[in-house]
Amino acid sequence: MKVVVVGIGLIGGSFAKDIRETHPEVCIEGIDANTSHIEEAIDLGLIDAATTYKGLADADVVIVAIPVTVLASELPIILDHAGEETVVIDAGSTKAQICKVVAEHPKRRNYLACHPIAGTEFSGPSAAISGLYNGKTNIICEVEQTAFKLQEKALALFEKLGMRIRYMNPDNHDKHIAYVSHLSHISSFMLGKTVIEKEKNERDIFDMAGSGFESTVRLAKSSPAMWAPIFEQNKANVLETLTEYINNLESFKKMMEDDDFDGLYEEMNNTNRIKQILNGIPLTKK
Repeated sequence: MKVVVVGIGLIGGSFAKDIRETHPEVCIEGIDANTSHIEEAIDLGLIDAATTYKGLADADVVIVAIPVTVLASELPIILDHAGEETVVIDAGSTKAQICKVVAEHPKRRNYLACHPIAGTEFSGPSAAISGLYNGKTNIICEVEQTAFKLQEKALALFEKLGMRIRYMNPDNHDKHIAYVSHLSHISSFMLGKTVIEKEKNERDIFDMAGSGFESTVRLAKSSPAMWAPIFEQNKANVLETLTEYINNLESFKKMMEDDDFDGLYEEMNNTNRIKQILNGIPLTKK
């Protein structure tokens, strides 16, 4: 089997790592706009060699893990170069615009629109970890648009990696992911910003930061190069979630101003149900 990974960072590199472990005879080649990433990926054994889009013609699987705004322009070109038996899988955190971009492409049947719900706050080839996708949900959109035999090839690969499959339409995916992923990253970035600004005047603030702060602000260490394009592509849904989040913050503030601490208790007690909702979802660590 020949696999080509386009974008060899945390996501693409972790795919390469696990595919090599589950398919010992695989040949993995890489494409990345950053030549140092290619060199690092070869040194780490993530890929065997660099390639170009011309090398996609005889690939069995192409995994595209690049920022979503770049993906929107590059995916049609990638499909242009894909072979008839090549399945092209992306890992973008938005799906509606990506699916629209290739809706009329002659090789739309070769593309499987995916979003593996996995990751850490780290980036680059050295961030790649084994088992990142084991037990994680992989959302697939518009599966009916992909040739059945290519679906089977991709699903067999996902099964080997231990992934769970969920099917959604692109619009629903983008709406739901804005709540459970995109909003949490914004919240983390803004918490980090607030503390950094306060730290200018109170130098001891980080000495007082405990594990609660560390876990809450963890996502603020994520790559802006990846997340700014995600917020751009999913702008309407993100703005909707932000409005609801800000309303809840304003309500919390108002209860404090009114000394309504019984109300605060009830608000937090009701929100404790999130423990049951998230039960069984482990925190991924590097």
